[in-house]
Amino acid sequence: MEEPGLLTSMAIVLGVALIGGMAARIMKLPVILGYLLSGVLIGPYGLKLISEVGDVETLAEIGVVLLMFTLGLEFSFTTLRRIGKVAVFGGTAQIVVTAALGLMVGQLLDWSLRGSVLFGFFIALSSTIIVLKTLMERGELGSPHGRVMIGILLVQDISVVPMMVILPSLDEVGFDLWISLGWAVLQAILFLGAIFAIGVWVLPWFMRRVAGGRSRELFLLTVVCLCLGAAFGAYHFGLSAALGAFIAGLLVSESEYAHQALADIRPLRDIFAILFFVSLGMLADLSFIAENPGEVAAVVVAIVLGKFVIAGLVARLFGYSAKTALFVGSGLFQIGEFSFVLAALALELEIISRDLYSLTLAAALITMLLTPFGMGLTSALYHRFIQTERGARLFASGLDPEVLDERKQLVNHAVICGYGRVAQNLGTVLERRGFSYLIIDLDPRVIDSAHERGIPHIYGDASNPEILARAELERAKVLVITFPDPIAAKLAVANARRINPRIDVVARVQRDEDSEALRKLGVAEMVRPELEAGLEIIRHTLHRFGLTMQEIQYIVNTLREEKV
Repeated sequence: MEEPGLLTSMAIVLGVALIGGMAARIMKLPVILGYLLSGVLIGPYGLKLISEVGDVETLAEIGVVLLMFTLGLEFSFTTLRRIGKVAVFGGTAQIVVTAALGLMVGQLLDWSLRGSVLFGFFIALSSTIIVLKTLMERGELGSPHGRVMIGILLVQDISVVPMMVILPSLDEVGFDLWISLGWAVLQAILFLGAIFAIGVWVLPWFMRRVAGGRSRELFLLTVVCLCLGAAFGAYHFGLSAALGAFIAGLLVSESEYAHQALADIRPLRDIFAILFFVSLGMLADLSFIAENPGEVAAVVVAIVLGKFVIAGLVARLFGYSAKTALFVGSGLFQIGEFSFVLAALALELEIISRDLYSLTLAAALITMLLTPFGMGLTSALYHRFIQTERGARLFASGLDPEVLDERKQLVNHAVICGYGRVAQNLGTVLERRGFSYLIIDLDPRVIDSAHERGIPHIYGDASNPEILARAELERAKVLVITFPDPIAAKLAVANARRINPRIDVVARVQRDEDSEALRKLGVAEMVRPELEAGLEIIRHTLHRFGLTMQEIQYIVNTLREEKV
C-alpha cells in the first residue's frame, strides 16, 4: 500500500480527531481524551492508517510552539513575579525529588544505575500542553492552582536544557562535563539577553509599524513569524523551542497589540494542538503494554502517587491552601512531552534499552490519559468532602489574629468571595462610600495585599462551611460571589444560606444551567459577564437611534430577565 502524503495524513488525522472529539464531548469527557485515543486508533500500533508519523509530528511541534506563545500572551510579568518563589524554588525541588523517586523505582526493578537516573529525569517532567489544555477546558487557567502549575511547568521546560546537555556527556567526567554544562548555560544567557533586548527596544516599534498598515494578513504573519522565530532561536541555542515561544508571547503581552494577536492566532493554535495530541496517541505501543501489564501498572502507580504527593507538598510548603495543593498534585502527576524527546535521544545514543524506552512512552501516554480524569475526580471528591464536618475542618484556614477585632466589629457588611479584578473594583467603590466588607480568597498574594491595606480577610475556600462560619454572615448585608467555578459557587450559596437564610446573594454565572441551579438556591441577582457586555453594546447602539433612556432601560431589563 502506498504511503499517504502529508495532505492525506492531515485529512485522516483531523477527520478522525473530529469524530473522537465529538464522541468524547457526547460522553461528557474531555476532548483531549478523544484526540489521544484517535491517535492510538489510526497509528502504526493500531489500524495503521498512518504508519509513518514523522510529518505529523513535525506539524504537531508547531502546535506546542503556538500553544506556549498564546500562554505567554495571556500571562504577564506581574503574574510571573507573583508565582516566582513557588515556580523557581518549588519547581526545582519537585524536579530533584521526583528524579530521586525515579532512581528508587529503577533500582527496585533491577535496572542499571544509569538507566534509573535517566528514568528519574524522564518522570520529573510533566506535560505543559496537557495541563494547559485541561485548565483551559475547566476555566481554571487563572486560578491559584492553575498559576502554580504553569509556573512549575515553565521551570521544568527550562530544566530540559541541562538534561539534554548531560545525556550525551554521561561518558564525560570532571572538567569535560563542566565545560559542556558551562557552554550550554552561556548560550542560554546569550539567547535570553538577545530576545529581551529585541522585545524592549525593537518589538514595540516594529509592531506599531505593522499595525499602522491596517492589514490583518500582515499583522497575523508578523505574529506567527515572531512566534516561530523565537522558537527557532531558542532551539538553535540549545533551549526548548516551546520556552522561546513563551518568552516571545510574554513580551508581546506587555504591548497594546496583545489582545488582537491572541484573537488572530488562536484558531491556528487549536488546529495544530489537535495534531499534537493525535501524534502522541500514535506513539502508544499497545503490544508492549499487553506483554508487560504488571511492570507498566507498577510504574504508572508509582509515578501517579509519587508525583501527586511531591507536587502537592511543594505547593503546601510555599504557603498555598490545602485545596490548591490538592489540585496541583492531581494536575502534575503525568509524564511530559519533553520526556519523549529525552528518551528518544537516550535511545539514539544507546544509553537506555528499547524496553525502557517503550516503558517510558507507555507510562507517559497512560498518565496523560488519566490527567483529565484525575482533576475531575479531585474536584468532585473535594467539593463533596468539605460538606462533611471533618472535611470542612481539615480544609479550613485561619483568620489573621490582627483582623479578629475588625471582624467582630463588622455589621451590615459585604462578604466578597474571590478578590480578583472584578471584586477589587467593587471593593474600591465600597471603600469610597464608607461601606465595610470582608474578603475570602485562596491566593496568598491577595491575602497579603489585603493585610497590608487593613482589609478584613479570611484565607480559605469560600465554598467551605467552616470558612463561611468565620465571615460573620449573621450580620452581613450581602454575599458577593465572583469566582467562575460553578460547583464552588453553588456550595458557597448553599452553605451561606444555612448560616443566614435571609442573606442577599449576588453571584457571577457562566452558563444557563448554572443560573437555574443558583435560582433554586434562592439567588435573585446573577451576573453573566458576556451578557452584561452585550447589553451595554445594545444600550449605546439604541441611544444612537434616538430611543429615550426609559425605553432603552425597559428593553435591557426585559432581555436580562429572559437570559438570566
